[in-house]
Amino acid sequence: MVGKTEPMNGAVKSGQNQSTPAAMQGTLKKPDLIPNISLKALKLKTKQQELLIRVSILFLVYVLAFITRLFSVLRYESMIHEFDPYFNYRTTLFLTEKGFYEFWNWFDSESWYPLGRIIGGTLYPGLMVTAAIIYWILRFLRFAVHIREVCVLTAPFFASNTTLVAYFFGKEVWDAGAGLVAAALIAICPGYISRSVAGSYDNEGVAIFALLLTFYLFVKAVNTGSLAWALGSAFGYFYMVSAWGGYVFIINLIPLYVLVLLITGRYSMRLYVAYNCMYVLGMLLAMQIRFVGFQHVQSGEHMAAMGVFFLMQVFYFLGWVKHLLSDSKLFQAFLRITVSTAIGVGAVALGLGTASGYISPWTGRFYSLLDPTYAKDHIPIIASVSEHQPTAWSSFMFDFHILLFLFPAGLYFCFKRLSDATIFIVMYGLTSMYFAGVMVRLILVATPAVCLISAIAVSATVKNLTLVARSKNKIVQTGSGKGSSSSKGSSKNRSGSKMPTGSSFVWPIASIQ
Repeated sequence: MVGKTEPMNGAVKSGQNQSTPAAMQGTLKKPDLIPNISLKALKLKTKQQELLIRVSILFLVYVLAFITRLFSVLRYESMIHEFDPYFNYRTTLFLTEKGFYEFWNWFDSESWYPLGRIIGGTLYPGLMVTAAIIYWILRFLRFAVHIREVCVLTAPFFASNTTLVAYFFGKEVWDAGAGLVAAALIAICPGYISRSVAGSYDNEGVAIFALLLTFYLFVKAVNTGSLAWALGSAFGYFYMVSAWGGYVFIINLIPLYVLVLLITGRYSMRLYVAYNCMYVLGMLLAMQIRFVGFQHVQSGEHMAAMGVFFLMQVFYFLGWVKHLLSDSKLFQAFLRITVSTAIGVGAVALGLGTASGYISPWTGRFYSLLDPTYAKDHIPIIASVSEHQPTAWSSFMFDFHILLFLFPAGLYFCFKRLSDATIFIVMYGLTSMYFAGVMVRLILVATPAVCLISAIAVSATVKNLTLVARSKNKIVQTGSGKGSSSSKGSSKNRSGSKMPTGSSFVWPIASIQ
């Protein structure tokens, strides 16, 4: 019995040995299914891979722009810095507790003591309304936050949003590479970080976002001729007017840009639609802000925009008449009469408006931008503010660093490839750099332009270097291909005849050249 049972045990053991590898193979194959599925899912097309890389870079830049501005909060505590931000926080707290109507008609007896202050008519409410809306949304979503935390983090949040606008702006002006570089630069540029850190609850925290958004939407409207983008730029301008007094820079730069396009012969219906819609709707919306009101049509700082608006109508009228008239001499005579009449009527209207007091003169702060010595001689209280002093060279170095060297290179590439969009970014960069040299606080306005133009320099330089590298690789590959074909021909010649032919010496010369 013992001898009979042994083979059975052996058979059982052998059966176990045979079944064990199969089971082990089955268990080993199961984990391999997951990597195969994931690899198949990751097989993306080239455009999908580019989109994934762009979104990933923008996400990292967005997070970087936010966390680099949280240093004071992480090291100390969540608090409001300086006096103006604390006043803004107090008004925002009143807005969230009492409502917009009470805020708009609030007489604050604690400000400008002992006279008091009418809050609704003496400030730009965009910052307070923005923070209050964010607070109400968070409370609606059941987030237990205090309005102080919202005010502290408003500036970093909008700085992160500015990186997205910078990307789309750079993509519209140049290409996607320039947009990514511009977003990365504006996220870490000290000239912008200094006014958008956590706790700096001031108007500039949201105003730079509105400034860049308005410019981007207007350039998009000029490039496409779309009425929707023009409406978007008008609403962006309205938000800028509600947030900061620096909207005057927008309402003077855009008419100057349109005037340059008219002089250089770049008038088009796209420009006509974009500017007219942006100016008319933007003017009507800006007049709803109590602190601005009728200044938009009565102040000398806004007259340039109105003059360019009427000039656009003259250009459109002349184009319509030229389409109707077939005689060129008759049209030239009509053109001279129309232009001289328009200039005369405009000069008379401006003179009468200024003499009657309907058009108010420029403010002292605006004069000081054109003449840096004006405030020092006539209005010492403006010159006494440290932010209104002329900028030292060291400030440019500390705020821009290497961008000072990339900025001229970017201007060169913009002039090399002139278009409606590049002309705008060049004018934005040059005018903002001039104003930044006149007044220290306006470095903040110049920072987005410097980042965009520097990004164009980086993108164009890298693109040119890659083209040179690819051309060299093609030359090397063609040379090696010629060498292989000529070597085959020389071997055939050796087999057919003892003397080499001239074709066998072509590939060494080609490879040397």
